[in-house]
Amino acid sequence: MRLIVLACLALLLAGCGKPQVYQQESYVFGTRVQISIYGDDEAQAHKQIAAVLGGLDRLHARLHAWQPSELTRLNAAIARGEAYTVDAELLGQLRLAQDMATRSDGLFNPALGQLVAAWGFHRDEFAPRRPDPQALAQLLAARPSLDDLDLRGERVSSRNPAVAIDLGGFAKGWALDWAARELRRAGVRNALLNFGGNVLALGRKGSEPWRVGIQHPREPSAMASVALADGEAIATSGDYQRFFELDGQRYSHLIDPRLGEPARGMMAVTVIAPASVQAGVISDVLGKPLFIGGTATAAFYARRFGVTDYLLLDARGDAHLSAGMSKRIHWLNKPERLANLS
Repeated sequence: MRLIVLACLALLLAGCGKPQVYQQESYVFGTRVQISIYGDDEAQAHKQIAAVLGGLDRLHARLHAWQPSELTRLNAAIARGEAYTVDAELLGQLRLAQDMATRSDGLFNPALGQLVAAWGFHRDEFAPRRPDPQALAQLLAARPSLDDLDLRGERVSSRNPAVAIDLGGFAKGWALDWAARELRRAGVRNALLNFGGNVLALGRKGSEPWRVGIQHPREPSAMASVALADGEAIATSGDYQRFFELDGQRYSHLIDPRLGEPARGMMAVTVIAPASVQAGVISDVLGKPLFIGGTATAAFYARRFGVTDYLLLDARGDAHLSAGMSKRIHWLNKPERLANLS
């Protein structure tokens, strides 16, 4: 009887453990993915994390831009001038990407897959070379856009064979929103999702908010940190993530669709999107028009996407902050020059 009582007490104590952070990492979307759940049931937390990671593997396999996937099969059909049948999930992603591209005036343009490939970024390792000028001119003249897509029911086609869809500037944000929905449905109230620097917060870490670092684009450390409220998402677009150097010039994967060349003038842009069902997508997408358009149009596009907190770090290393961001950022490696964006 004494042994039975002791065993029951042990079970009760195990069920009333102190809440803590349970964390697991994987490699998805070509980057490190880290999911942290704050709770008191370790087995349940790891079960919920595993379910999300399995879903991310599925999404990555469907949306890969150059390895065989549902997206490459769609692009092949477009190049042949044929219609392709997609499922409801991909159709919804394409419609949402169309809307985001329109709101960015085409500075976010997921139809530029051929142009991204021409610059060598449709491979795991990039060779330091510029594309053939004639091929580049032809792609620019074709002006591929998601507006060229004809979405009729589940049939997708395009009147422009130069369209090649690359959702790399959208997929991690979409996956953040999907993962947040899945965790909420599973009863998770407090978690932090970090998909290669695209981060979304659920709830809090006990009595404290979740706090994340903002990577310095030229140093292997964070230059600042910021606390995230429940449902907020943060993302950084930078020229340090996928790039090569040639003749002293840095060429990144962030292509200016107006010029057909990697955008210059910015090192990095960080966006915090307010809580919404599309917070992940908005934080991911908005970085592109801010990076490409620079400080002159940053406030305009931020208002259009409903964002008040953002940071631009220009090619000289000067920081340009919105009023909202300047109130919440905590500098760890403060730039010499700070400027306010109105």
